[in-house]
Amino acid sequence: MAVGGVVEISKPAKNKYKAKVTPFVLGTCIVAATGGLVFGYDNGVSGGVTSMDPFLRKFFPDIYRKMHNAKDETNAYCKFDSQVLTSFTSSLQLAGLIATLFASTVTRGYGRKPSILVGGATFLTGAALNGAAANLVMLILGRVMLGIGIGFTNQAVPLYLSEMAPAHIRGAFNIGFQFCVGVGVFCASLTNYGTGKKEWGWRLSLSLAGIPAAILLLGCVWLPETPNSLMETQGPEKARAMLVKIRGTSDVEQELDDLIQARQQTVKHPFRSIMQRKYRHHLVMAVFIPMFQQLTGINAIGFYSPVIFRTIGFKSNGALLSAVFTGLVGSSATVVSMATVDKYGRRFLFLQGGLQMLICQVLLGAILGSEFESSGEGSMPRGYAYLVVVLICVYVVGFAWSWGPLGWLVPSEIFPLEIRSAGQSITVAVNLLFTFAIAQAFLAMLCYFKFGIFLFFAGWVFLMTLFVYFFLPETKNVPLEEMHSLWKKHWFWRRFAASDEVEEVEV
Repeated sequence: MAVGGVVEISKPAKNKYKAKVTPFVLGTCIVAATGGLVFGYDNGVSGGVTSMDPFLRKFFPDIYRKMHNAKDETNAYCKFDSQVLTSFTSSLQLAGLIATLFASTVTRGYGRKPSILVGGATFLTGAALNGAAANLVMLILGRVMLGIGIGFTNQAVPLYLSEMAPAHIRGAFNIGFQFCVGVGVFCASLTNYGTGKKEWGWRLSLSLAGIPAAILLLGCVWLPETPNSLMETQGPEKARAMLVKIRGTSDVEQELDDLIQARQQTVKHPFRSIMQRKYRHHLVMAVFIPMFQQLTGINAIGFYSPVIFRTIGFKSNGALLSAVFTGLVGSSATVVSMATVDKYGRRFLFLQGGLQMLICQVLLGAILGSEFESSGEGSMPRGYAYLVVVLICVYVVGFAWSWGPLGWLVPSEIFPLEIRSAGQSITVAVNLLFTFAIAQAFLAMLCYFKFGIFLFFAGWVFLMTLFVYFFLPETKNVPLEEMHSLWKKHWFWRRFAASDEVEEVEV
C-alpha cells in the first residue's frame, strides 16, 4: 500500500514448476527470435536509404535539391522536413497496426506458428517490391506489405517466446527477440554504409530485407506450437506432450493444471472482455508500455540517425558509419539485459535505463541548443559532433537494456490466457500507432522544436520512469498462469484484480 508517499512493492511469487533448459526449447526460441531480425532490419534500413542521394533523386527530388542548394535552406533542422518522405517510413507502421488486429484472430484460433508464417511471407513479398520499385506507388506498396509482416510477427513472436521458455529464465529467452532486433538494425546500418555511394545501393539495401524473412520462414517450418496454444486449440493431451518435450521432465502436472484452469476461463470476445474492470490493469499496461517505449524517442533516432548526423555536420557516408556504430552498441547492450533481467528484475532495468536516457537527452538538447541555437543556422565543431555521437550511443545503451527489450517482454508475460492474443495485439497496435505518429511527425518536429525535440522526449522519459516505479509489479520468475497473484497484492491494482472473483468471465 502507499503510506506517506512510499510505495509498497510486493515480492514476486516463487516459481513452482520443474523445468530444464533443453536443447529443443533453446533451438525453438532461437529460431522464433529471428522474427526480430525482420523488424530490426527494416528499422535500420529506412533511415539509411532516405539519406542516400540516388534514392532521394529518384523518389524525392525536392528534398534532394533542398539538400544540395545552400541558398534554398540554411536552417539545419529543416533540411529533411517533408511529409512525402516521412510517408515512406510511416506507411509501414499504419499497415502493421491494422494487420496486428487481424493477427490476434489467427494466433488465438490457429496458433502462434501460423501468424509467424504469414508475417514472414508478407515481409518477403514487401522486400521484393521495394527492391524492384520503379515509382513511389510501388515503393509505398512494398512498405505496406512489410508492415503486414511486422504486424503478424510482432504479435506472435514475443508470445511464442514467453510461452515456450521456462519461467525462471523467461526474461532472457524473450529478450532474444530484442537482441535480434538490434542485430537487424546493425546489419541494416552496415549494409547502408556499404551501399551508400552506389547508384543502385538503395535497391540492394531494401532487397536484402528478404534475407531475415527467408530465415524466419525456413526456420518456422521446424517450429512446434506452444503448449499454451495447443491447450487452446487441441486440448490437454497435446499440451502435456509438448510440456514434457520442452521442459525435459515428465513432472509437468502443476503447469498442465494451471493451463487447464486458464483454458476454462475462455471468452468468446477477448477484445470486448479486456475492457472489463477486472482486466483494467492489463489494458493499462497494454496501452502505456508500448506508448512509452516509443515516446523514449528511440525509433525517431533509429529511423533518422543518419539524417541527424548529417544535420550536425557529418557527410553522407560518415553519417551512415555513425549509425553502424550506434547499432553495434545497441546490440551489445541488449546482451547485458539478457544476462541480468532474471537476476535483478524488470523494474531495476526499467528505472536505471530511464535515468540514463533522461540525462543523455537533456545533454543532447543543451549541446544542440548552444551550437545551432533556435535558428538552426551554422555548423557544429567536430569535437561537439563527436560528443553528440557518444551521447546518442549512451542513450541507445540505456534503451537497449531497459525499454527496448522490456517493452516487448513485460506485455507478453502479464496477460491471462483468455485475453493473451488480444492483449498482445493491442500492445503491438499501440506500439505501431505511436511509431507511425512519431515517424510522421519527427522531421517536422525537429524543424520546429529544433533542439527542444530532445527535451520533449526527456519529459516523457521522466513520466514513464515514475509510472514504472508506482504501477508496475515485478514479474521475474513468476509463471505465466500465476501472474494474477501479483496484481492482487499490488497497492493500486488490487482493487481491480480482486473483482475477477465476482465478475462473470463469459462476454
